[in-house]
Amino acid sequence: MARQERAIRTRRTILEAAAAVFDERGYTSATIGEILDRAGVTKGALYFHFGSKEELAVGVFEEQLAIALPPQSSKLQELVDSGLVMARRLRSEPLVRASVGLALDQGAMDLDRTPAFRMWIDQNTQLLTEAKERGELLQHVDVAETAELLVGSFSGVQLLSQLRCQRQDLERRVVVLFEHFLPSITVPAVLARLDISVDRAERLLAQVRREGETAVAVEASMSSAPSGPSVPSGPSVPSGPSVPSGPSGPSGPSVPSVPSGA
Repeated sequence: MARQERAIRTRRTILEAAAAVFDERGYTSATIGEILDRAGVTKGALYFHFGSKEELAVGVFEEQLAIALPPQSSKLQELVDSGLVMARRLRSEPLVRASVGLALDQGAMDLDRTPAFRMWIDQNTQLLTEAKERGELLQHVDVAETAELLVGSFSGVQLLSQLRCQRQDLERRVVVLFEHFLPSITVPAVLARLDISVDRAERLLAQVRREGETAVAVEASMSSAPSGPSVPSGPSVPSGPSVPSGPSGPSGPSVPSVPSGA
Protein backbone atom coordinates (compact mmCIF):
# COMPACT_ATOMS: atom_id res chain seq x y z
CA MET A 1 0.00 0.00 0.00
CA ALA A 2 2.81 2.43 0.92
CA ARG A 3 4.57 1.71 -2.39
CA GLN A 4 1.36 2.39 -4.31
CA GLU A 5 0.84 5.71 -2.49
CA ARG A 6 4.42 6.75 -3.29
CA ALA A 7 3.85 5.92 -6.96
CA ILE A 8 0.68 8.03 -7.02
CA ARG A 9 2.49 10.97 -5.41
CA THR A 10 5.42 10.65 -7.81
CA ARG A 11 3.12 10.59 -10.83
CA ARG A 12 1.33 13.68 -9.57
CA THR A 13 4.62 15.50 -8.98
CA ILE A 14 5.75 14.73 -12.53
CA LEU A 15 2.44 15.92 -14.01
CA GLU A 16 2.56 19.18 -12.07
CA ALA A 17 6.14 19.79 -13.16
CA ALA A 18 5.31 19.01 -16.80
CA ALA A 19 2.26 21.28 -16.69
CA ALA A 20 4.34 24.15 -15.31
CA VAL A 21 7.05 23.73 -17.96
CA PHE A 22 4.50 23.40 -20.78
CA ASP A 23 2.74 26.52 -19.51
CA GLU A 24 5.96 28.55 -19.34
CA ARG A 25 7.81 27.28 -22.40
CA GLY A 26 5.13 25.86 -24.65
CA TYR A 27 4.96 22.20 -25.61
CA THR A 28 7.44 22.36 -28.48
CA SER A 29 10.19 24.13 -26.50
CA ALA A 30 9.74 22.12 -23.30
CA THR A 31 12.27 19.35 -22.71
CA ILE A 32 12.24 16.20 -20.61
CA GLY A 33 15.36 17.49 -18.84
CA GLU A 34 13.56 20.63 -17.69
CA ILE A 35 10.62 18.56 -16.45
CA LEU A 36 12.97 16.24 -14.53
CA ASP A 37 14.70 19.21 -12.89
CA ARG A 38 11.37 20.77 -11.93
CA ALA A 39 9.97 17.49 -10.57
CA GLY A 40 13.16 16.43 -8.77
CA VAL A 41 12.81 12.82 -9.90
CA THR A 42 15.02 10.44 -11.84
CA LYS A 43 14.62 9.71 -15.51
CA GLY A 44 13.71 6.13 -14.61
CA ALA A 45 10.87 7.33 -12.37
CA LEU A 46 9.49 9.54 -15.13
CA TYR A 47 9.64 6.84 -17.80
CA PHE A 48 8.04 4.36 -15.41
CA HIS A 49 4.87 6.48 -15.55
CA PHE A 50 5.14 8.16 -18.98
CA GLY A 51 6.82 6.77 -22.05
CA SER A 52 7.30 10.09 -23.87
CA LYS A 53 6.70 13.83 -23.77
CA GLU A 54 3.46 13.29 -25.68
CA GLU A 55 2.24 10.82 -23.03
CA LEU A 56 2.99 13.49 -20.45
CA ALA A 57 0.83 15.93 -22.40
CA VAL A 58 -2.04 13.42 -22.53
CA GLY A 59 -1.69 12.95 -18.76
CA VAL A 60 -2.00 16.70 -18.32
CA PHE A 61 -5.08 16.72 -20.60
CA GLU A 62 -6.73 14.05 -18.45
CA GLU A 63 -6.54 16.28 -15.39
CA GLN A 64 -9.35 18.39 -16.86
CA LEU A 65 -11.80 15.61 -16.00
CA ALA A 66 -9.96 13.88 -13.14
CA ILE A 67 -12.54 14.62 -10.47
CA ALA A 68 -15.63 12.69 -9.41
CA LEU A 69 -18.56 14.96 -8.59
CA PRO A 70 -21.56 13.95 -6.49
CA PRO A 71 -24.29 12.28 -8.59
CA GLN A 72 -27.53 14.21 -9.06
CA SER A 73 -31.10 13.19 -9.78
CA SER A 74 -30.90 15.09 -13.10
CA LYS A 75 -28.26 14.33 -15.73
CA LEU A 76 -28.51 17.90 -17.00
CA GLN A 77 -27.65 19.09 -13.50
CA GLU A 78 -24.53 16.90 -13.69
CA LEU A 79 -23.72 18.51 -17.05
CA VAL A 80 -24.07 21.97 -15.50
CA ASP A 81 -22.00 20.92 -12.49
CA SER A 82 -19.14 19.69 -14.67
CA GLY A 83 -19.00 23.03 -16.49
CA LEU A 84 -19.20 25.16 -13.36
CA VAL A 85 -16.55 23.08 -11.59
CA MET A 86 -14.28 23.25 -14.62
CA ALA A 87 -14.56 27.04 -14.52
CA ARG A 88 -13.70 27.11 -10.81
CA ARG A 89 -10.75 24.75 -11.21
CA LEU A 90 -9.41 26.80 -14.11
CA ARG A 91 -9.13 29.72 -11.73
CA SER A 92 -7.65 27.82 -8.80
CA GLU A 93 -5.66 24.81 -10.07
CA PRO A 94 -2.47 25.37 -12.10
CA LEU A 95 -2.54 21.85 -13.51
CA VAL A 96 -6.01 22.35 -14.99
CA ARG A 97 -5.02 25.77 -16.36
CA ALA A 98 -2.00 24.18 -18.02
CA SER A 99 -4.11 21.41 -19.53
CA VAL A 100 -6.43 23.93 -21.20
CA GLY A 101 -3.52 26.09 -22.30
CA LEU A 102 -1.82 23.06 -23.82
CA ALA A 103 -5.01 22.03 -25.64
CA LEU A 104 -5.26 25.53 -27.18
CA ASP A 105 -1.53 25.86 -27.94
CA GLN A 106 -1.55 26.27 -31.73
CA GLY A 107 2.22 26.33 -31.75
CA ALA A 108 2.35 22.67 -30.65
CA MET A 109 2.43 21.39 -34.22
CA ASP A 110 3.93 18.01 -33.25
CA LEU A 111 1.30 17.30 -30.58
CA ASP A 112 -2.09 15.75 -31.26
CA ARG A 113 -4.35 18.02 -29.21
CA THR A 114 -7.60 16.33 -30.20
CA PRO A 115 -7.63 13.96 -27.17
CA ALA A 116 -8.15 16.94 -24.86
CA PHE A 117 -11.34 17.89 -26.69
CA ARG A 118 -12.43 14.33 -27.42
CA MET A 119 -12.42 13.36 -23.74
CA TRP A 120 -14.55 16.36 -22.84
CA ILE A 121 -16.93 15.88 -25.78
CA ASP A 122 -17.31 12.19 -24.88
CA GLN A 123 -18.19 13.06 -21.29
CA ASN A 124 -20.81 15.59 -22.40
CA THR A 125 -22.19 13.17 -24.99
CA GLN A 126 -22.66 10.51 -22.32
CA LEU A 127 -24.47 12.89 -19.97
CA LEU A 128 -26.69 14.26 -22.74
CA THR A 129 -27.52 10.76 -23.97
CA GLU A 130 -28.64 9.73 -20.49
CA ALA A 131 -30.57 12.99 -20.12
CA LYS A 132 -32.43 12.31 -23.36
CA GLU A 133 -33.24 8.74 -22.27
CA ARG A 134 -34.76 10.18 -19.09
CA GLY A 135 -36.87 12.68 -21.02
CA GLU A 136 -34.92 15.76 -19.88
CA LEU A 137 -34.15 17.00 -23.41
CA LEU A 138 -36.45 18.41 -26.06
CA GLN A 139 -37.22 16.01 -28.89
CA HIS A 140 -35.29 17.91 -31.58
CA VAL A 141 -31.95 17.83 -29.74
CA ASP A 142 -29.06 16.09 -31.52
CA VAL A 143 -26.85 14.82 -28.71
CA ALA A 144 -23.53 14.69 -30.61
CA GLU A 145 -23.89 18.16 -32.13
CA THR A 146 -24.97 19.62 -28.79
CA ALA A 147 -21.97 18.13 -26.97
CA GLU A 148 -19.55 19.63 -29.49
CA LEU A 149 -21.30 23.00 -29.43
CA LEU A 150 -21.08 23.16 -25.65
CA VAL A 151 -17.36 22.33 -25.59
CA GLY A 152 -16.63 24.86 -28.32
CA SER A 153 -18.68 27.55 -26.58
CA PHE A 154 -17.01 26.94 -23.22
CA SER A 155 -13.56 27.07 -24.83
CA GLY A 156 -14.31 30.45 -26.39
CA VAL A 157 -15.84 31.86 -23.20
CA GLN A 158 -12.87 30.85 -21.05
CA LEU A 159 -10.41 32.25 -23.60
CA LEU A 160 -12.23 35.59 -23.64
CA SER A 161 -12.25 35.63 -19.84
CA GLN A 162 -8.52 34.90 -19.77
CA LEU A 163 -7.73 37.73 -22.16
CA ARG A 164 -10.01 40.23 -20.43
CA CYS A 165 -9.29 39.60 -16.76
CA GLN A 166 -7.18 36.44 -16.23
CA ARG A 167 -10.40 34.40 -15.77
CA GLN A 168 -11.48 36.31 -12.67
CA ASP A 169 -15.06 36.45 -13.97
CA LEU A 170 -15.12 32.99 -15.55
CA GLU A 171 -17.77 31.41 -13.29
CA ARG A 172 -20.17 34.26 -14.08
CA ARG A 173 -19.49 33.98 -17.81
CA VAL A 174 -20.19 30.23 -17.71
CA VAL A 175 -23.45 30.85 -15.85
CA VAL A 176 -24.47 33.25 -18.63
CA LEU A 177 -23.51 30.62 -21.20
CA PHE A 178 -25.77 28.03 -19.55
CA GLU A 179 -28.60 30.55 -19.15
CA HIS A 180 -28.62 31.05 -22.93
CA PHE A 181 -27.77 27.48 -23.91
CA LEU A 182 -30.04 25.33 -21.74
CA PRO A 183 -33.49 26.73 -22.67
CA SER A 184 -32.92 25.61 -26.27
CA ILE A 185 -32.39 21.95 -25.30
CA THR A 186 -34.15 21.38 -21.97
CA VAL A 187 -37.71 20.36 -21.11
CA PRO A 188 -39.22 23.34 -19.19
CA ALA A 189 -40.09 21.32 -16.08
CA VAL A 190 -36.46 20.15 -15.80
CA LEU A 191 -35.04 23.59 -16.61
CA ALA A 192 -36.96 25.13 -13.71
CA ARG A 193 -35.22 22.80 -11.24
CA LEU A 194 -31.62 23.29 -12.41
CA ASP A 195 -29.20 25.12 -10.11
CA ILE A 196 -26.96 27.33 -12.26
CA SER A 197 -25.75 29.66 -9.52
CA VAL A 198 -22.26 31.16 -9.48
CA ASP A 199 -21.37 29.67 -6.08
CA ARG A 200 -22.53 26.12 -6.87
CA ALA A 201 -19.06 24.96 -7.94
CA GLU A 202 -17.50 26.02 -4.64
CA ARG A 203 -20.20 24.17 -2.72
CA LEU A 204 -19.67 21.01 -4.78
CA LEU A 205 -15.89 21.12 -4.38
CA ALA A 206 -16.27 21.60 -0.63
CA GLN A 207 -18.48 18.52 -0.52
CA VAL A 208 -15.92 16.52 -2.53
CA ARG A 209 -13.15 17.60 -0.12
CA ARG A 210 -15.19 16.64 2.95
CA GLU A 211 -16.04 13.23 1.52
CA GLY A 212 -12.40 12.67 0.58
CA GLU A 213 -11.17 13.60 4.06
CA THR A 214 -13.75 11.30 5.65
CA ALA A 215 -12.71 8.41 3.41
CA VAL A 216 -9.03 8.96 4.26
CA ALA A 217 -9.78 9.10 7.99
CA VAL A 218 -11.81 5.89 7.85
CA GLU A 219 -9.10 4.12 5.88
CA ALA A 220 -6.41 5.32 8.31
CA SER A 221 -8.37 4.19 11.35
CA MET A 222 -8.96 0.77 9.83
CA SER A 223 -5.31 0.29 8.88
CA SER A 224 -3.99 1.46 12.29
CA ALA A 225 -6.47 -0.43 14.45
CA PRO A 226 -4.91 -3.50 16.10
CA SER A 227 -6.43 -6.71 15.03
CA GLY A 228 -6.65 -7.75 18.71
CA PRO A 229 -5.02 -10.66 20.52
CA SER A 230 -5.85 -14.03 19.21
CA VAL A 231 -8.54 -15.51 21.39
CA PRO A 232 -7.71 -19.05 22.47
CA SER A 233 -10.43 -21.49 21.97
CA GLY A 234 -9.96 -22.62 25.61
CA PRO A 235 -7.98 -25.47 27.12
CA SER A 236 -8.56 -28.72 25.48
CA VAL A 237 -10.84 -30.78 27.69
CA PRO A 238 -9.63 -34.31 28.08
CA SER A 239 -12.19 -36.82 27.11
CA GLY A 240 -11.43 -38.73 30.29
CA PRO A 241 -9.71 -42.05 30.73
CA SER A 242 -10.80 -44.61 28.34
CA VAL A 243 -13.20 -46.93 30.08
CA PRO A 244 -12.39 -50.59 29.37
CA SER A 245 -15.26 -52.65 28.40
CA GLY A 246 -14.07 -55.25 30.88
CA PRO A 247 -12.35 -58.50 30.27
CA SER A 248 -14.06 -60.60 27.88
CA GLY A 249 -15.62 -63.33 30.01
CA PRO A 250 -16.31 -66.85 29.00
CA SER A 251 -19.58 -67.33 27.41
CA GLY A 252 -20.33 -69.94 30.08
CA PRO A 253 -20.29 -73.69 29.91
CA SER A 254 -21.72 -75.11 26.87
CA VAL A 255 -25.17 -76.51 27.56
CA PRO A 256 -25.67 -79.93 26.14
CA SER A 257 -28.65 -80.36 24.02
CA VAL A 258 -31.49 -82.01 25.83
CA PRO A 259 -32.88 -84.99 24.05
CA SER A 260 -36.53 -84.75 23.18
CA GLY A 261 -37.13 -87.93 25.10
CA ALA A 262 -36.05 -91.46 25.36
